Amino acid sequence: MPIPVRRMRFTTWRSLATAAVAALMAAFLAPAAAAHGAPRESTPVYSYENAIRESVWVDTGLDGDSDGKSDRVAVDIVRPREPARQGRKVPVIMDASPYYSCCGRGNESQLKTYDANGHVVQMPLFYDNYFVPRGYAFVGVDLAGTNRSDGCVDVGGRSDVQSAKAVVDWLNGRARGYTTRTGAATAKAGWTDGSTGMIGKSWDGTIANGVAATGVKGLKTIVPISAISSWYDYYFAQGAPLYDSGPDWLSGYVDSPDARAKCAAVQQKLVDGAPRSGDWTPLWTERDYVKDASKVRASVFLVHGMQDLNVRTKNFGQWWSALAEHGVERKIWLSQTGHVDPFDFRRAAFVDTLHRWFDHELLGYDNGIDDEPMADIERHPDRWTTSALWPPRTTAATTLRPGTGAQDGVGTLALRKGSGTRTFTDDPALSETDWAARIDQKTPEKAGFVTGALTRDLRLSGSSEVTVTATPTTSTAHLSAVLVDLGPDTVRDYAGSGEGITTLTDRTCWGASTTAGDSACYKETRAATADVGFTVLSRGWADLGNHASGHGVPLTPGKAYTITLDLAATDHVVPEGHRLALIVAGTDKDLIDPPSSTPTLTLDLARTSARVPLVGGAAAFARATAGSVPAPAASVLDGVRDPGAALRVPGEGR
Repeated sequence: MPIPVRRMRFTTWRSLATAAVAALMAAFLAPAAAAHGAPRESTPVYSYENAIRESVWVDTGLDGDSDGKSDRVAVDIVRPREPARQGRKVPVIMDASPYYSCCGRGNESQLKTYDANGHVVQMPLFYDNYFVPRGYAFVGVDLAGTNRSDGCVDVGGRSDVQSAKAVVDWLNGRARGYTTRTGAATAKAGWTDGSTGMIGKSWDGTIANGVAATGVKGLKTIVPISAISSWYDYYFAQGAPLYDSGPDWLSGYVDSPDARAKCAAVQQKLVDGAPRSGDWTPLWTERDYVKDASKVRASVFLVHGMQDLNVRTKNFGQWWSALAEHGVERKIWLSQTGHVDPFDFRRAAFVDTLHRWFDHELLGYDNGIDDEPMADIERHPDRWTTSALWPPRTTAATTLRPGTGAQDGVGTLALRKGSGTRTFTDDPALSETDWAARIDQKTPEKAGFVTGALTRDLRLSGSSEVTVTATPTTSTAHLSAVLVDLGPDTVRDYAGSGEGITTLTDRTCWGASTTAGDSACYKETRAATADVGFTVLSRGWADLGNHASGHGVPLTPGKAYTITLDLAATDHVVPEGHRLALIVAGTDKDLIDPPSSTPTLTLDLARTSARVPLVGGAAAFARATAGSVPAPAASVLDGVRDPGAALRVPGEGR
């Protein structure tokens, strides 16, 4: 279904009162006019130096801090002065964030700064610098409980989402705004046409997902970057804890001093509602936006790093699938990076694409972006390919089965059903990189299964599942399953400090700057790469005690349990000559927490399998493995360094 084109309607002034008016109109329309007179690109015809900078406090209708007054969230606005003078209304680009005062935005951790009158001087990131001269307003919203807003941070819950939804409502005349935080003088958004696009990385992008899932009118598009779609899946993987803390810690991290003094009750609700057992509770239901994908009216331009170990890629995979099921118009970029903004791994292309996306979605310009391929995928550092649909239409879930193999401790991976058992003992000191490095050796902490060397390329596109039947020796057990491309490559070093980028000292400028101190110039980056002998391409984890439901139960030692692990979405080509491996093990060091015991687990191979999204399906796998050669002699392969302790702050820094 094509994206509907909302063509911009221009008013024709028939009065010839002054030549200045005609000159102004000429400046506005040229050089953006196409051959037939319809504009195809907004151009920087407005002054950023003289833009209107103002602050409004919007009533959310909530009283999160229980002070007896409705919470107001601070809304800092930068908008071009000229359209208001000419009676023209402008669309809005909005970033709602908890980070504007505590932690900073972007690769350089920029904060909002203010003048003596309380008007924003520096707005973080390039959005205002670039888009305000092109006829957009930029709006930076402080989530409730942060910076200059009332209320409490509830980490993706009703307060967080309502912080931004109320602003969309105010922009469309449905909510009340005030000129001060406590005063009675109201402010109206008569300068906007109400068309709003939300953008943001990580927590900011998460709020965009959450607001879109309310179906609020006026939100035309969202651009979620490395964003969460279900907060449970940020903290847990089927009961296995991904972090050693919960949302109460995160709330305290970003709370304003005022909120810290008032929000103890909200903090306690976060503690009580998110038990470290990993059980699904009503708190997680409230913070699950996937279930409400049917309400989404906005189009979606989604960006995510396929090696993001902060907001792990299950979050984008399940959101994308739900949006597709409900016919939402969408576009996707998938990079080789970790938790990195596209402005820092593909800057020029991102600015150009974002410009055309907002022009199409908010101004209604018929610029052809809706006819371009749906997906851009980074195959090698700075080398991108496109896909008309994502996943491709010929993708089919294909069941691969582990077998014992001829070599002791090295199993096979094939279409035919296997038999026998494999046993391993959880070792919390080892990670996925340790397992993969010794895939061709029998080691006690893993069970590995490998194809022969492929005779053709094999592409995986989408989300996988691994079903495991395992018998534990203790009452608790955690499981990990990873898919690995075995073979030499040069990849982005997602496990390094830059998660795939190196920040340089030179700066390039993207938009206009002001003399007061809002610079449009940012440090350049380049790809940080690593030469490897294997690449982990997808991961999944679970607490075996969650085998039957969303609630963990103690296991009976010696009893077999079956559980299906959800593996993260990806798009990866295993090249001819490489091998595809499935590894099943216990604790994945630093990526999940270990169980309370140290179990040994025995896999029933006849009841263990992987469902993998292969382009071309089972036939493609059969062709790629026909005539494949056996595994090489045992050796230790090089990969990226251990990923290390994953960040537990979605969006800090990069």
